[in-house]
Amino acid sequence: MTDAIHPAPKEFSVDQLQIDPILRYFHYSHLPDKLQGASRPFCDLAGHIVDTLPRNPERTVALRKLLEAKDAAVRANVQ
Repeated sequence: MTDAIHPAPKEFSVDQLQIDPILRYFHYSHLPDKLQGASRPFCDLAGHIVDTLPRNPERTVALRKLLEAKDAAVRANVQ
């Protein structure tokens, strides 16, 4: 992935991001504290998924749906 992320995510390594580019959307350290609290559990779960499940189409679907849920949770906290 050639698109730069500003700021660079701290939650996943460069190697992890190269293997699973979707992880770039789970980083949260750039968010305000209130939104970090909503986003962090989804980041943790995304990490757990890539660490414990084999890389296959179903894992990709799980990450995509988790990302949708994370986005909704963060939006629910935006005022």
